[in-house]
Order: sequence, then C-alpha cells, then structure tokens
Amino acid sequence: MTEQTFRPKPPHAAGAYCAPGAAVCGATPAAASGPAHVEEPVPYDALLLLGFGGPEGQEDVIPFLRNVTAGRGIPDERLEEVAHHYRHFGGVSPINAQNRALVAALEAELADRGIDLPVYGGNRNWMPYVADAVTQLHADGHRRILALATSAYSSYSSCRQYREDLADALEATGLGEELQIDKIGQFFDHPGFVDSFVDGIRDGLGHLRAQGIEDPAEIEILFSTHSIPAADAERSGPRDRDFGHGGAYAAQHLAVAEQIVRRLGIDTSWQLVYQSRSGPPSMPWLEPDVNDAIRTLPEKGRRGVLIVPLGFVSDHMEVMWDLDTEAVETAQEVGLVPVRTATPGISPLYVAGLVDLVRERLEGTPAIERQRATSLGPWFDVCRPGCCENARLGFRPALAGLAP
Repeated sequence: MTEQTFRPKPPHAAGAYCAPGAAVCGATPAAASGPAHVEEPVPYDALLLLGFGGPEGQEDVIPFLRNVTAGRGIPDERLEEVAHHYRHFGGVSPINAQNRALVAALEAELADRGIDLPVYGGNRNWMPYVADAVTQLHADGHRRILALATSAYSSYSSCRQYREDLADALEATGLGEELQIDKIGQFFDHPGFVDSFVDGIRDGLGHLRAQGIEDPAEIEILFSTHSIPAADAERSGPRDRDFGHGGAYAAQHLAVAEQIVRRLGIDTSWQLVYQSRSGPPSMPWLEPDVNDAIRTLPEKGRRGVLIVPLGFVSDHMEVMWDLDTEAVETAQEVGLVPVRTATPGISPLYVAGLVDLVRERLEGTPAIERQRATSLGPWFDVCRPGCCENARLGFRPALAGLAP
C-alpha cells in the first residue's frame, strides 16, 4: 500500500452522543437547538475538510473499492470491472491531491483575511479517514470544529452520508462527549461556486469559435452531474417542501445552470444531464445519461458541445473517465466537437467563496444577509428532519441535523 498500511474504514456508528437537552447531536450550543440558520457567532477552533477519498496507486484500487462498497457483498471480480477506470490512470485518483491543494489554498485565504483557523482533511473511503482527522484534531487541542464537505448539492451521498461519517468518526474514536462538530450547509448557489464555472464556459465557447463554430444554434451546453437513484433524489432536501421531479438535488442543479447561463448572457441551448450511474438496470436513476444526450445533438443541428461538470468541485475520476474519456469519445463518434470545461478546483473565486461560508458561521451572519445566487438559498446550516434519506438504508446516526 502507498504511504501507510491499509486499514478499512470505521464501521457505521450505532448511535451519536447528544448533550443534555440538545436536539442536534454533537453540535455546538449555537446549533444544538436545531435552528435552520445559526445566526450567532461561534468561536470554532479548526476547519475540517471532508473528502470522498481515492486510491494512491495500483495496489490501493481494490481495497479502496471495497471501502466504497462496504456492506454490499460485491465480490472482487465485479469490483475489477470498475477498477479499470483507476488503473487507466496508474491506479491514482486525482481527488486526494486536489483536496490537499484545497486545504493549502484555504489555509492561505484564511491567513490573508486574518482568520486564525487551522485546516485538517479527512476522507470517507481512504486514509486519512475522518476518524484519523478527528483524532488529530483532539490531540492538537481543538474542541469546536466546523466541517466543510467537498460537495455542493443535497443528496444522501453528497450531504447526509458526510454527516454519518462524522458520527462514525466520533464513535470510533470515543470522542463524542469531548468534541463539538457543526457542518457548513450545501453551497451550490454561493456566488463563489457559481461564478467559478463562468470563465471556463467562456473559454470553451472561444475554443469552439476557433474551430469555426460561432452560431449559438450550433452549440449545446450539457451541464453534467452524478446520477443518483430516483428514490434517493425524491428524498433529497427537507421533506416538507416539494421540489418537483428529482427533488432538491435536481432543482439545485437546474437553478445553478440557469444562473450561469444568465451570467454569461448567451442564447445557447442547454440541458441538465447525468453520468456515472452504477445501479442495476431494474433500479430507476436520474436521466438522461450524458452519452445518450450527446447522441441526439447532430439531428438538432449541433456541431459543438460544451460539457460542464456542474456537479463536481474538482477533477474527480468521474470527470476524467466518464466525461474526458467516454463522453468525449461519444461526441467525436457522432461528429461533434467536444469541449469539457473546468471544475472549480482551487480557483480564487471558489476558494474565496468557501472562506466566505466559514466567515458566515464564525460571525453568525443572518440568513437574509448571506450572498446566494438563487431563490433556493441560503441552504440550511442544520439539516431538517428526514433530509436526504437513503431509500434502501433508512436513517443512520448523523451529526449536524435534526433527527431522524
């Protein structure tokens, strides 16, 4: 194994410690009663960046995939069918290096603004795990922690599961009664995130013009995000609000795409598409698939396609394989000129936006004063009851939200 001997990730927590009288387990006093938005200052000691994790070499690939699929009983032979995506890139996922770079960028931006807040990183599926980061945070004397997940939208895997990771980590380390952990809400419509896509799309349109495709009617913008089971999508977001087909997950992506197009001031056709589905054919997932959408474009008179990885904050494996490899190949096969635009990564706009979110919680900024680009936000600092349930697993112990 690379760097250190492999250890499986901690098991799921059987419960979560709640302070006496608290409605939210593991929370600071300001969040413990469960307000939708925490509007009083909280003196956090540290920032914890929550990542998905990924392998660092060929020998890590199968152990990593066992972590991702833990509890599903999937044999290694089937995991190897997915492993070739990673093996194509030397067994190394870009996500770990991306997150290390983001930690450094956040530290620099915080320092530039005079905010004394150390930044730690922990992963769901690869070392260092969230539990490792929690152990180090405690050893370094930190007790009030603000967590930031590397995912902007609401769904089980992009929000609630990170909250479960925090509960798992506190139980695994036995530190539930000693640490308080709040989480920054989903930031899909913060201007720093939204605007970080705009320049990339402008550059992509310029590339198409250089290829002789100047007529907006000959271009399609495909805003792509990870597909999820339809049942989970319908359960994304709070249960007391109807977001329409695809739940809050789809509604948030559509709202962000609309804002990006409006900011660009262009009259170009666009649509929201999905990628990377992994469930059985019998299980409905969000559609259309990005490749299916691409195949319909020539008959609509399109000559060029901009593929925008709207659901991703950095160049994950799903971006490098499913978009840069498969989607680009599909476009070329049907005679289109494809351009994949940039993810936020560590762009100054994005990093500054994340630190804006940290400041909101440090200063207790009233919700009405928080900058957001759509009418859906600002999203919740404390997740609402039943938010983002996994339709197959039900509710597991989780921090930073009201039960269940």
